[in-house]
Amino acid sequence: MNDGDGTLAAQDRGRQFGPLGTALVIIPTYNEAENIKSIVGRVRAAVPEAHVLVADDNSPDGTGKLADELAVEDDQVQVLHRKGKEGLGAAYLAGFRWGLEHGYGVLIEMDADGSHQPEELPRLLTALKGADLVLGSRWVPGGRVVNWPKSREAISRGGSLYSRLALDLPLRDITGGYRAFRRETLEGLGLDEVSSQGYCFQVDLARRSVKAGYHVVEVPITFVERELGDSKMSRDILVEALWRVTAWGATERVGKVLGRDKKQP
Repeated sequence: MNDGDGTLAAQDRGRQFGPLGTALVIIPTYNEAENIKSIVGRVRAAVPEAHVLVADDNSPDGTGKLADELAVEDDQVQVLHRKGKEGLGAAYLAGFRWGLEHGYGVLIEMDADGSHQPEELPRLLTALKGADLVLGSRWVPGGRVVNWPKSREAISRGGSLYSRLALDLPLRDITGGYRAFRRETLEGLGLDEVSSQGYCFQVDLARRSVKAGYHVVEVPITFVERELGDSKMSRDILVEALWRVTAWGATERVGKVLGRDKKQP
């Protein structure tokens, strides 16, 4: 589990982790024409050995076409064209499946808008050498956000706090989307059962990872608010996260009570 500062918890220090293998950075896009060339270029410069998969939801602004042009120029860039806008969770799940089918050892979530700085990716990959899942965290010591209004920060901090308490998770930044998974971790999470989106998708994968006993580490990142394009955050995403987290928490508590009751003489 995570001990809050990115170091290995005592019970996991004796565990031997296998080699990482080739990393695939999955970048979901919908109307990111202003950002896609920059973010892909920064990823390739930060970690030259990594590959990139742009998962485009049929963006009407031509993002998919621009991604195709990048793929023609660079054989370490691939494009997954999807039929339409189905949400962040669906795009990542499609990217995960593609990456697993093509044999990648590490699968990374990264936003297209530059809020997740590719220059910090080596820090996540270094931490993954001793973990099953690494979360880039805004809310551990050393993490921070830039150019966020106080209202947005309050929503994010509050969402992580509520999720942590409702689900009894030892994590500070449960809703963040800058993450690095070992392939074995994703294979063990039951991805076919995941249907959540947005904030809730990130909470769901973190919850599944902890409950499955995987070693999850948080490392500090600097989250920078997008300068170009429109945020995909919406009221519907927040509402979905609230009711799903509440339902998961209630189900787990009922399960614990029933489990204790069964043990009673």
